[in-house]
Amino acid sequence: MFAGRFTDRRMDLLGISIIGITVGLGGGLLRDILLGGVPAALLSNWYLPVAAVFALLGMLLQSLFNRLGPLIITLDAVTIGLFGVIGTTKALAAGLPEIPALFVGVVSAVGGSVLRDMMLNVPIAVMHVGSLYAVAALVGCGLLVTLVVLEVPITAAAMICVVTTTVIRVLAARFGWTLPQQRAIGSWPHWRRRGSIQPLRFWPRRRTQAHPEPTVTADR
Repeated sequence: MFAGRFTDRRMDLLGISIIGITVGLGGGLLRDILLGGVPAALLSNWYLPVAAVFALLGMLLQSLFNRLGPLIITLDAVTIGLFGVIGTTKALAAGLPEIPALFVGVVSAVGGSVLRDMMLNVPIAVMHVGSLYAVAALVGCGLLVTLVVLEVPITAAAMICVVTTTVIRVLAARFGWTLPQQRAIGSWPHWRRRGSIQPLRFWPRRRTQAHPEPTVTADR
């Protein structure tokens, strides 16, 4: 559906299929590469053709799916949570510490969209002001890691992670929640008090000597 909107790119059916495969399987590919194993998507005959077929279906029925916007966003949010759970638990099972496992989980959740934007040569969505796509995955995976450390059963922890990620993502899309835009400290209004912050200078200011005004003397 995302690639189908780029009508000016003149993408053919193969291009749409490749984008669909990238979005559907990209996060898992990056996850398994980070963990040093063979990507799970390459261990079966079903992953690639199923992703390609449904990518073409999403393009052909785009007008229908556009009318199901809230449902599509909800399903997408659930998918983010599931990919985060799979990536995080797989990293923990491989013996990674908690913080690296959290990183792998987030990459697994949003990696497909990052690769999609790179292939379409558009700004990477998760790096710009948006609707907390990656933040939802980060909070959900972080909660999962915390619950695992507290020895909560993995099934219950995984369900809590998926629900938390889904709720944050759906509410962010519904109400337009975003993180603050990047901004230097001196640009925040309540910090800009007179004399409180001196301008940053990398080189000392050069002193200029005042030239005396020429005096006119009468000829003798």
